[in-house]
Amino acid sequence: MLRRGRRIAVGVAGAGVAGQLTLAAGVVAADALRKRRDHVDRDAPVQDPLSTTVQGSRVTTYTYGQYLYDDMIAAIDEAEDFVYLASYIWKADEVGRAFKEAVLRAADRGVLVCLVFDGFANLVVPRDFLKFPEGVHVLRFPVLRTALPLIDVRASGRDHRKILVVDGRVGFVGGYNIGSLYATSWRDTHVRVEGTSVWELQNAFTDFWNRHKGRRRPDLPDSGTLDWNAHIRAARNEPSRVVYPVRALYLEAIDRAVHRIWITQGYFIPDREILHGLLTAASRGVDVRVVMPQASNHVLADIVAQSYFATLLEGGVRLHLYHDVMVHAKTMTVDGRWATIGTANVDRLSMQGNYEINLEIVDPEQAEHMERIFRSDLEHCHELTLQEWEERGRGTRLVERVLQPLQVLL
Repeated sequence: MLRRGRRIAVGVAGAGVAGQLTLAAGVVAADALRKRRDHVDRDAPVQDPLSTTVQGSRVTTYTYGQYLYDDMIAAIDEAEDFVYLASYIWKADEVGRAFKEAVLRAADRGVLVCLVFDGFANLVVPRDFLKFPEGVHVLRFPVLRTALPLIDVRASGRDHRKILVVDGRVGFVGGYNIGSLYATSWRDTHVRVEGTSVWELQNAFTDFWNRHKGRRRPDLPDSGTLDWNAHIRAARNEPSRVVYPVRALYLEAIDRAVHRIWITQGYFIPDREILHGLLTAASRGVDVRVVMPQASNHVLADIVAQSYFATLLEGGVRLHLYHDVMVHAKTMTVDGRWATIGTANVDRLSMQGNYEINLEIVDPEQAEHMERIFRSDLEHCHELTLQEWEERGRGTRLVERVLQPLQVLL
């Protein structure tokens, strides 16, 4: 009888999982059809980069991709010693080709060029495009590094970082992948750092490269730093070391907040501790707001995120849905004093799964710049109210309830 009961329980659980996956596949297919039918090219808002000086390092913040790409390629063209470039996605389009030509020009000048891109994220990119001549060192982060990635946590996670470092004098990091779509049609955030704090990005690239390069690629020098600038620090999630400081960075900043917490996220699926932190902050009178896409490029992430809307709204967190274009930024500001900009989303994959990097910047002027960007974004948003959300249909509620457990995969 006990054995029969176990078989029934396993069968019911299997049927439940099958049902979830079937529903998820149907939702993705329907969303793809809808997007093809209703697709209209829209341009992201054009904003000039904003610059400030933080403890001797110059920080420039970009929210328009074409301006960022122009400056990144200009930096590569000025390289004399080395170019370190990591991108989660590298499209084989006009922008992608411009970057490829720039790193090839650098290599032809005798510059050391080291490139990293994620194998899984670029499965649809033609393999020939991501082939480079001898002399350009390429690390294609493998799709699978073990047969059992869910069991061996050190072998899990994608390389979701976007970093460029040139000659140790200038570095870039943020949410922008490389591609024409992102140049003009996505709203994202990236920063350029010049000065001693470039070491934060250079060291992140070097450590990752030396850990995963294998035998055929060169070792990169690991310099250490004589300058400890506590005003700009890099937090790096590294699954191979089971280290996830980006999540701790968010939790500590939320816990310190007195006046306001303003978050912009492409995919916002807070875990229990981050959710609790935001609700606790709102309960003590902190102005907690989140800007996220009205409809992102990942419909399942949208649906799972929506399963938290009622809890957030009831707890006093204000939700602003960005319309017309995809917002992909990963930023937060607190009290006009603290900011983070980087590659990590507020979801399980970024906080406890992928290789990520976020800069923590403690500086009132930089935080003021970020708050100015946030206010500008609000002009392109619709604020979702609790009453509006409670009026959604039963079908929507059912889909949310069934798919919410997929949070562990997102």
